[in-house]
Amino acid sequence: MRLVDWNIQWGRGVDGRVDLARIVAEAKALHDFDVLCLQEVTRGFHESEQAGGLAGRPNADQFAELEALIPGATVIDGIGSDLPPVGAGIARRQFGNAIVSRLPVRQVLRHSLPWPADPAKPSMLRIALEAVIETDVGPLRIISTHLEFYSEKQRLAQVARLRELHAEACAHERRPAKAESQASPFADTARPASGIVCGDFNSAFDAAAYRAMLEPLADAPAFVDAWTCAHPNEPRAATVGLYDHEQWPDGPFACDFIFVTEDLKPRIAGCEADQSSRSSDHQPMWLELR
Repeated sequence: MRLVDWNIQWGRGVDGRVDLARIVAEAKALHDFDVLCLQEVTRGFHESEQAGGLAGRPNADQFAELEALIPGATVIDGIGSDLPPVGAGIARRQFGNAIVSRLPVRQVLRHSLPWPADPAKPSMLRIALEAVIETDVGPLRIISTHLEFYSEKQRLAQVARLRELHAEACAHERRPAKAESQASPFADTARPASGIVCGDFNSAFDAAAYRAMLEPLADAPAFVDAWTCAHPNEPRAATVGLYDHEQWPDGPFACDFIFVTEDLKPRIAGCEADQSSRSSDHQPMWLELR
């Protein structure tokens, strides 16, 4: 099972050009993925910056664009920030995460993450997008998420919620309810305990939010950092700041992570952070499980 994770900055490269096709081509070339987890995917931000759009002017609907670029795949959208139009615009402005799967998808869950008040810091609504996917190593819960950048208070609350959601899923795995019927929305509640949580945690390696993700859980398998498992005792590979020095003036560091449940640790065949891409301000990561 091959997964690529990437904060794509709506496809805007270090050259300032928005090119989602370039992102998809690089992700395929990096590690021809079964599952692609993305952050900072947009809908409705296609106007000029003066009219409420984003730099480089992404297409009107990047989720639809992904469907066209990866035919036959399932493209799942998870909107964190959902804002009204600005000025004369007519489209709502939506900003969030995506999961693109070439494998069969079972349940899809969209979890709004906590947003405790922190008046000293700007912030946006955040989401954890979850899909239960049938893979060749068994069914997995795969979550694409993006935590708050400015507020550590919010970031820590969001990590706590991710851990609660994991414990909840494990309880469903131990005590599933049967479906009301095949035609009913009251479906079978069984979910696998094994899972992957990946994305932009906006927490430096070994900072508070990162450490909190790795703390033991009472009734669920703990998470481990897949990159660290694949590279014991090696310096951490950077995922931001390598080429975009304007947004990251303090230099390179790691804030994008792929966490897996500890039962998957023996299956890790490789986990890397690509150090060459300039197609976003973040570097893509890949994971392979066998």
